[in-house]
Amino acid sequence: MFCGFAKIELIISKKIKMSNYNDITTIIFDLGGVLVNLDWNKCIIGFSEIGIEEMSELLSTTLQRGFILDFEKGLISEDEFRNQLRKYSSKTLTDKQIDLAWSSFLVNIPAEKLELLWQLKQKYKILMLSNTNSLSYNFCVNTMFNTNGHTLDDYFDKCYLSYQMHLCKPEADIFEALLKDAGVKAEECLFLDDGIHNIDTAKKLGFRTRFVEPYSEIKLSDFED
Repeated sequence: MFCGFAKIELIISKKIKMSNYNDITTIIFDLGGVLVNLDWNKCIIGFSEIGIEEMSELLSTTLQRGFILDFEKGLISEDEFRNQLRKYSSKTLTDKQIDLAWSSFLVNIPAEKLELLWQLKQKYKILMLSNTNSLSYNFCVNTMFNTNGHTLDDYFDKCYLSYQMHLCKPEADIFEALLKDAGVKAEECLFLDDGIHNIDTAKKLGFRTRFVEPYSEIKLSDFED
């Protein structure tokens, strides 16, 4: 059981009354950059150590490109993704070496964000909408959400993932697919993301939005207009 629940409950109650989000039924979180702290430089260094020097050119901190984007859309398998990376190294790389280097950019989820998710789920439908891939997502699920006797399902009603949907933000289609599947209207949803292009698309579709700076705290006071 998390500590400080009573205090968080009080903050939630107070801030909701003060905010302009009384009509919100659903809160949608991005994963990387909003909940999970990221360090792309660690990934670049990790790949350099196994003989791949091009990761700074291959990676994007916003929308991925090339075979990495294909992986995020679920258009290629984990083995195909690894084999694409092997082309950039003269060394014989194991799956484990590649997976460790790749997942190194996923730093942690602060405990207070897990506590906040837990409390919000008592009052709202909580969804995840993430541009991600099977390697990154499973790493986060297994190492960051499985704590204190809880699992990912304790925090989210459902997760909408680019590699499963074959769609990526900021495409409007991925937002529309979420709305249809979840049975909610855009205007009753609050969407949090660290990508300004994703925020722009959501706004155009009628979502309430909040842009989240990387490594920033998420408090209900941040949701006030």
